[in-house]
Amino acid sequence: MSRKRDGDDEASAPSIRLSDGSIARVVPSPYTTGWELDVAGTPQSHVDLDDPTHLHFEYIARMGAVIDRLKLPGQPLTAVHLGAGALTLPRYIAWTRPGSRQQVVDIEPALVDLVRAELPLPQGASIRVRIGDARAVLGRLPAGLVGTVDLLISDVFAGAQTPAHLTSVEFYRAAAAVLAPDGVLLVNIADGPGLRYARRQVATVREVLPNVIVLAEVQVLKGRRFGNLVIAASAAKLPTAWLPRLMAAGPHPAKVAEGAELDAFVGGVAVTTDADATDSPAPSSSLFDR
Repeated sequence: MSRKRDGDDEASAPSIRLSDGSIARVVPSPYTTGWELDVAGTPQSHVDLDDPTHLHFEYIARMGAVIDRLKLPGQPLTAVHLGAGALTLPRYIAWTRPGSRQQVVDIEPALVDLVRAELPLPQGASIRVRIGDARAVLGRLPAGLVGTVDLLISDVFAGAQTPAHLTSVEFYRAAAAVLAPDGVLLVNIADGPGLRYARRQVATVREVLPNVIVLAEVQVLKGRRFGNLVIAASAAKLPTAWLPRLMAAGPHPAKVAEGAELDAFVGGVAVTTDADATDSPAPSSSLFDR
């Protein structure tokens, strides 16, 4: 299904004002024939209505590569998404794994309404959206979901930063509680040179789910530039066959860190708790310049 691009005129793009006063718009992608959800000047999601398997943003493509490894190819998943964005990964899962049951949590009802109106979901997709704070809703999901979730994705941003209360060991314990014994948690981390925030996040997740890998672009993982790192974690051992396949899946240049390399990456930093949690670092104002 193709949505009319109206001459690619961003000035006429549908927009709404969010609860924090920022403006969210659905705009034509400057790089593809798809669409972007832009919030306060930050591109937060990309959607190709004609091809839901087109994962344009690098970190989303890395998450997609992990999702492809779960269970058997095409097997339905039970998934919970914290942070709706433009529902890119729920669309991807609905397309690649028909019959999947998915719950999406977002705090902004107007944003969800905008996305649904401008970028309609595929017909027949079992995607339920719950409105509310991600951590609060996580604690009151239906009892039938608790302990059965194959995939939990935490990708919540207020503007360009992840709220502090979604970065603590207490939060990750609540997240782990809904996972199936072999369920996987995926977390999107944004950080810059030095990676102090990312190191603490890896340490914090490993405190709860001991089997962890980190996927990123090589220069980001070395702390040489601001970018996204994806944490994949589980109570169960992650299959070793994943690693070469994740490297091959890209986007390139790709890096997958595990084991002793992650031990060195964390370097003994303290876990993050509710008492000392902070928002994720803000990117440079020029990072998203076109």
